[in-house]
Amino acid sequence: MTTTGPVTVLITTFLASAVEAIEMVIIVVGGGATRGWRSTLIGSASGFGVLAVVVAILGAALSAIPIGPLRIVVGALLLVFGLQWFRKGVMRVAARGFAGTNRVAQQEEAEAWTGPGIDWTAFALAFKGVTLEGLEIAFVVVAFGAGANQLSAAIIGGVGALVILVAAGLLLRRAVQRVPRSFLQLIVGILLTTFGTFWSLEGIGVDWPGSDASILGLLALYGATAAIYVTLERQRAFGLRPEV
Repeated sequence: MTTTGPVTVLITTFLASAVEAIEMVIIVVGGGATRGWRSTLIGSASGFGVLAVVVAILGAALSAIPIGPLRIVVGALLLVFGLQWFRKGVMRVAARGFAGTNRVAQQEEAEAWTGPGIDWTAFALAFKGVTLEGLEIAFVVVAFGAGANQLSAAIIGGVGALVILVAAGLLLRRAVQRVPRSFLQLIVGILLTTFGTFWSLEGIGVDWPGSDASILGLLALYGATAAIYVTLERQRAFGLRPEV
């Protein structure tokens, strides 16, 4: 019986965890850029706190927890938020283009939460994204580490992927904030709808071809759908415009 070496386990766990960490970063950065960073970061920190407690208490027993029901709930919620932003993004990009006017930019900026309390939409998106993806990373670490009897190497790979990609997300935050808000809202709507579709259907037992690679296909599908709707909406708007 051959034993998998620690380097192999570390690299495999790092790459598998990186896929989940990328999804986490996309949700958090997208939510923060469109809804505001304070509530998003509070939701992310709360998610990491819950995740740390769950991992500390359950440890290796995590592999026995059914992830399917959690995927259904989180996926359905992401679909609700994602489709709302998808629709708003299509309408705004169709009406105003990618940049928009100063008046529109001010109106869109006002939608970001500026009150003293918590923006529960931003909080919930970040919290659920961090919790679900963090649990998936924990499952990856336990599965690879326990299976190969190299739990330490698996932990290093999983934590390393998470730290590197979270740091990359923080570095990209300023670049994302420079994207016109109407276009950014459409992009985030496409991403949330994509992940929501993938997770909710996977939670009810759908076996996606190519596993996580199917996310790219869904992303292309929803991106093409958005482009078609933007084109149709612009044609409709111009068709209703009176001739000069």
